[in-house]
Parts: sequence; C-alpha cells; structure tokens
Amino acid sequence: EVQLVESGGGLVQAGGSLRLSCATSGFSFESYSVGWFRQAPGKEREGVSCISIGDGTTYYSDSVKGRFTISSDSAKNTVYLQMNSLKPEDTAVYYCAAPVTYWGGIISGEHGSWGQGTQVTVSS
Repeated sequence: EVQLVESGGGLVQAGGSLRLSCATSGFSFESYSVGWFRQAPGKEREGVSCISIGDGTTYYSDSVKGRFTISSDSAKNTVYLQMNSLKPEDTAVYYCAAPVTYWGGIISGEHGSWGQGTQVTVSS
C-alpha cells in the first residue's frame, strides 16, 4: 500500500522559509515521480512542483519558480519542498502525491495516492 505523510507546515512571516517533508512507503521509490500540490480556501488545487526520483528531473509552477526547491533522499524515501521568500498567497494546505505526471506544464496526481496534507500559513 502506497502511503505518504507530510510534515513541516506551520505559521511563518512573509519572506520567511519552511521545509516540507513527504515520507513515503509502499512503492519502489526511485521508480516514481512525486509531486507537491496545494489548495487554498475557495481555490482549485494547484500542482506546485514534482520530481522524477530516478533521474532527478524537476518541474515547478510559475508561481513558485525561483523560490521553492524540490529534492529527494532515497535513503529515507522522502521528498522535500524547501520554500523560501514565502508570500501570503502561498498560504494553503500542501499535499504530496505519487505517482504524478507532468505534461504541458500541468502536474497531475489524478491516479496517485495522496497524503493527508500539512497547513502552511504565511502572515503579512
């Protein structure tokens, strides 16, 4: 059974940083792509970033490019999302999912398993 558990969310001031973790189990880690998504109240879920674990290829949405960095640790079967220069508009529940696909600028976790989410709140 694929399981994903997010952690690392919290309250931070604008301009600050947080690092989210997605601990995974139940699948061959290096065979998957893992993605981070977020959903703010009243808004649609947005694919933020994803990483192909096997070759390290990464993708970012335009809204976070240059501020967020996705990485993975195969020894721990964990994917991280380092979030710098946070803005109030980054406030959302952040989820990780696997497997994910990336096509035409869209990250999709439609056929993946999802974690329970972690809240990120950025105050102005």
